[in-house]
Amino acid sequence: MEYLVCGLVALLGSGLTLFSGFGLGTLMTPVFGLFFPIEIAIALTAIVHFLNNVFKLVLVGKQLDKATFIRFGVPSILAAFLGAFLLNQVSHLGFITQYALGEKICTITPVKLLIALLLIGFACLEIIPKWNQLTFDKKWLPLGGVLSGFFGGLSGNQGAMRTAFLSRVGLSKEAFIGTGVVIACCIDVSRLSVYSSQILKTWGQLNVGLLVTSTLCAFAGAYLGSKLLKKITIKTVQLMVTLMLLVFAVLLGGGII
Repeated sequence: MEYLVCGLVALLGSGLTLFSGFGLGTLMTPVFGLFFPIEIAIALTAIVHFLNNVFKLVLVGKQLDKATFIRFGVPSILAAFLGAFLLNQVSHLGFITQYALGEKICTITPVKLLIALLLIGFACLEIIPKWNQLTFDKKWLPLGGVLSGFFGGLSGNQGAMRTAFLSRVGLSKEAFIGTGVVIACCIDVSRLSVYSSQILKTWGQLNVGLLVTSTLCAFAGAYLGSKLLKKITIKTVQLMVTLMLLVFAVLLGGGII
């Protein structure tokens, strides 16, 4: 059963996240958590996420917009470390409230609520007709990168903030996806350097068969998504991003993730 569930989630999640730029880790961690202790689930997710991003890099990395990567991606990656450091400092501040959702205890924290509100704001730029043509001038890319990386590091969810900014700077659909994938790979390398000790500790407990199955399914989802990319418009990509941002923001602000 775990092979079917994890493989299907990896397939669908990878296909969707090729366009949205985020979400695979959010989907895979709780699914792996159904079958393994949380530390094993996190290790499995980190490996699948990284390998899938490398595969996507092969598929669409050549569409990278180098200027955007340098002006947005580099500041984002550096600021993410500052955000992650601050997260450790404010984690003791506690929570606003908690509630039970089945057997899961959902915790609403000030940081999660702030990030959720910011993401909803970005999504509304697409929904409200008056604002749906708004774009950021590329001179603001370094500032956008810093804010994206900082809040991404602070919330622990890099992809959503990055996508929210990159979707508004006038990139083509190919450049938007390719640039996001390259930045995601760089961030994955930095995260794996942190997770490596935990992964090595738990390696003997990892289900290698499930890891391989999930990774191959994620590859298949990314490949199918790359083929679909040729048939859709940038407006469709933006709509998918908007829906994903809204769903992600509600789950994050509600303490579910």
